[in-house]
Amino acid sequence: MSDVNSEPRRGGWTRFVTARPRLTLLLALVVTALAVVAGSGVGDRLASGGWQDPNAESSYATKALEREFPSSQPNLLLLVDSGTRSVDDPAVAAEARKLTDRLTAERGITGVGSYWQALARAGGQAGASALRAKDGRQALVAARIEGDEKTAAEVLDRIAPSYEGSRGLLTVSLGGPVAVQHEMQTLIQEDLLRAELIALPITLVLLVMVFGSAVAALLPLGLGIVAILGTNAVLRGITELTDVSVFAQNLTTALGLGLAVDYALFVVRRFREELAAGAEVREAVGTTMRTAGRTVLFSALTVAASLAALLVFPQFFLRSFAYAGIAVVLLAAVAALVLLPAALLLLGHRVNALDLRKLLRRRGHKPAAAPAGTAQAGTAPAAGEPAAAAKPAAPEEASGWGRTAALVMRRAPLFAVATTAGLILLGLPFLGVTFGSSDYRQLPTTAETRVVQEEMGRGFPAGPSGALYVVAEGAATPAAYADYRDRAAALPGVLRVDGPVTSGAHAYFSVSSRGEATGEAAQHLVTGLRAVPAPFDTSVTGTAATLVDSKDAIADQLPWALAIIVVVTLVLVFLLTGSVLIPLQAVVLNALSLTAMFGAVVWVFQDGHLSGLLGFTPTGDIDTTLPVLMFCIAFGLSMDYGVFLLSRIKEEYDRSGDHDRAVAFGLRRTGGLITAAAVILAVVMVAIGTSRVTNTKMLGLGIALAVIMDAMVVRSLLVPAVMKLTGKATWWAPGPLRRFHDRFGLSEGEGAGEPVTDIPDGGQPPVRERDTAGV
Repeated sequence: MSDVNSEPRRGGWTRFVTARPRLTLLLALVVTALAVVAGSGVGDRLASGGWQDPNAESSYATKALEREFPSSQPNLLLLVDSGTRSVDDPAVAAEARKLTDRLTAERGITGVGSYWQALARAGGQAGASALRAKDGRQALVAARIEGDEKTAAEVLDRIAPSYEGSRGLLTVSLGGPVAVQHEMQTLIQEDLLRAELIALPITLVLLVMVFGSAVAALLPLGLGIVAILGTNAVLRGITELTDVSVFAQNLTTALGLGLAVDYALFVVRRFREELAAGAEVREAVGTTMRTAGRTVLFSALTVAASLAALLVFPQFFLRSFAYAGIAVVLLAAVAALVLLPAALLLLGHRVNALDLRKLLRRRGHKPAAAPAGTAQAGTAPAAGEPAAAAKPAAPEEASGWGRTAALVMRRAPLFAVATTAGLILLGLPFLGVTFGSSDYRQLPTTAETRVVQEEMGRGFPAGPSGALYVVAEGAATPAAYADYRDRAAALPGVLRVDGPVTSGAHAYFSVSSRGEATGEAAQHLVTGLRAVPAPFDTSVTGTAATLVDSKDAIADQLPWALAIIVVVTLVLVFLLTGSVLIPLQAVVLNALSLTAMFGAVVWVFQDGHLSGLLGFTPTGDIDTTLPVLMFCIAFGLSMDYGVFLLSRIKEEYDRSGDHDRAVAFGLRRTGGLITAAAVILAVVMVAIGTSRVTNTKMLGLGIALAVIMDAMVVRSLLVPAVMKLTGKATWWAPGPLRRFHDRFGLSEGEGAGEPVTDIPDGGQPPVRERDTAGV
């Protein structure tokens, strides 16, 4: 056991970062400034799509259509409203033709077509009816903006002011995929800024309440800002190599703040414990990094592993969250392991400066009473002082978390069964999940592009994007094309088949289906079209085809993603605990903690409950990629809290050998810390959940619910109850694995000395004369 008066035993890394703490912080400031420069403008380089599999048949067919028949895939639509006049009025038609000709002459625009052009070519309304509204007062101009999404956005920004609004007899509104994506990207960036402005001050207030010290509260906030700025620089670099989704910035903010708070809470609390136990500042830093620092490292690895599983999926929407998540997690951990010890070494006992309770005392206000039985600062009996006749409970046992631990341990079977049944019940709505794809309904009802899309859906003979397209490649005779068209038209659910439109050895057919564009009937029709025999090569695309391929891609890769998460979790938790059973418990209980999130996602966002209160339009389905994304994020965060709890349980078990005492000790020591961290992260996620884009709202509110359920139900009730039931068998491992852990395993208690001074509920260490009151 270590002597608090001996030369502090610090690891090489700790010695390195604390040898010159001012230089360490100065270098960090320089690197952060460079990250600000490198990451500037990252939002303008992020894409808003990425839900489709780039290697799928639908993606291949879409590229073929764009290449061979650009006018067949318009991504920009101009909704032309003639007011009280008919679109066939000669004056209106003349204005519309001028508008069309002007659009045709724009750089970067191709495949321009309009109702009036089609009317002239067809010699009557029959061939142009799809581009004319049913009431005759609106018509469409369709075009394609060439290039990638960034180029398309630049072209749209350039031309939009010249076309939108009132133009003589016409009123023009912009719609189509490019306009929808551009508006979505703009809203997400605006909403993210608003979320940061909401989350930062609330987080600071909560941190001051948790720490009781303004100085200590600023430390996690600083780490979060460093992690966010660094991740923006990383994402900016990745955009030079591949597409990155604009949604990834939301995860950067949430995890950057949330994990920085988690890690700083854990490290600063342990540092203050060591100071309260009598350690000198440098020794306290060394012990903190040997213990809590290792736990932070394990936590970061588990969260990063969960997010790394997203890399196995082909959709860049999912991969983008891996890029952002891994970067922000590792940067938050590096900041906690490099900047925090240097800052703590410089601050020393001043980490408790600007204590709110002392300020209240000086102003004559009586501070809030401590929980019954909690020792107040400076009131502990001196050494050798006779004990009272009736010995009161120890401070940590009399605290709120001490009483919770005692109750859970005493009624372990009841808590285990009740919480498990409750979580399963909350997850039942997910059994009725319907998977779909994102569209313009993600936008608020007042968004211009959504209004345009809905006008086209209601007022025009065919919806804006409901058709399926069959691309034919290879030489074929008119008879062969006609035979294929007849067989396709005979499939169930087909409304009509148009085409072929030919260009050399390529042709395409347009297939209109009955029902919704991405409904079950349309998805079955995709399978049927792909099975129709033809003397030429065929490939099918369209909204339903993209959805089918996306679902297949996720189903194919999901086992690999789950395997990565499970295997890495088992290995890391075993290295932390040396137990075979605890890693299995961690995987099962973590998965169980997510049931409420998945049930709520379906009940609220698919079925539409609370849609009026939350301000979104229910679509009757859930985007295929979101449950996978939410699982990986929430599972990683639940492991974050799990590692914090298990590390303290393991430390006490190694010290005392008493299983029940170790479980109760771990809950008492980390219950308040985990709850505080979860509340702060939930605040950040709820701020992100105020977004006007439905998928971002779903992600933010869903993760917030998962974090709260994990901290307040699973970590506080279910985990200690299950560990009480498994008893000492919890720590069993076969001989070879035990010897492996003895050699390679790590734990928070390694190298620690006697247990440190107990901290009353609320996270505030008792202080000596030299200390300022803690949290």
